[in-house]
Amino acid sequence: MIKTGIVREPRRVKALLLFTAGVFLSVFIILPMVTIFREALKAGVAGYLKSFVDPGVAFSIRLSLLTVLICVPVNTFFGVVLAWLVTKYEFPGKKLLITVVEVPFSVSPVIAGLLFIFLFGSFGWFGTWLTDHNIKIVFAVPGIVLATLFVSFPFVARELTPLMRELGKDDEEAALTLGASGLQIFWKVTLPNIKWGLLYGIILTNARAMGEFGAVSVVSGLVRGVTTTMPLYIDILYGEYMFKSAFAVASLLTFLAVVTIIVKAVLEYAIAVQRKSGEVQI
Repeated sequence: MIKTGIVREPRRVKALLLFTAGVFLSVFIILPMVTIFREALKAGVAGYLKSFVDPGVAFSIRLSLLTVLICVPVNTFFGVVLAWLVTKYEFPGKKLLITVVEVPFSVSPVIAGLLFIFLFGSFGWFGTWLTDHNIKIVFAVPGIVLATLFVSFPFVARELTPLMRELGKDDEEAALTLGASGLQIFWKVTLPNIKWGLLYGIILTNARAMGEFGAVSVVSGLVRGVTTTMPLYIDILYGEYMFKSAFAVASLLTFLAVVTIIVKAVLEYAIAVQRKSGEVQI
């Protein structure tokens, strides 16, 4: 007779696994983050704050914030629309559409930047028309926004699609039979059920938009004070041996990443609590 039950690993195996995980996290995550803040504050708090007085640093921060303020709402809107479309309706090409959403994850960001060069550059498909109408996209802010939109698009849709598929259509159909309009159904029924997943997707979109380097570096042309976001300006400062300023800007991005992780953990805890209470299925 074979006895079944929970297999318990010896304590030494557990200790070894914990030690290995601790060493890995310390070397590849904690130590680099500590080093960034240590190097940024090496000249003291006054020297650290002085780094942000540099017009180039200030501009890179403003441009990064502008890009995020444009990309996050746009990708949130279209992410919700796409998730609603593929979970609530049947139509030809549905599987293809779901596959296309994953393209930004599989395509290198550098390749994504080159695609926009081929489309909107001087010798691109629309280059002549854009030049004739004095519209500049590549090597300008619009190109940065487009590249960032591309690489950060899938996060909201990817979070909401499985969630809305699991929730099903019963609540919406019940509201429809009671005379609710489509907009009322979304605000009163759908949105409360998907709010935590939506916030989770927004946070991931914000993090990717703020830290994107590859695609943006290709379409920006690295014009200092014109098309340099924070990641790009960090690279410029480091290449010019301005380590103090480079680490100062890097510390700001790292701080934003830490905040993102904290908010993400809070949302995951809120999702777990609601799932346990049965208020929402995720």
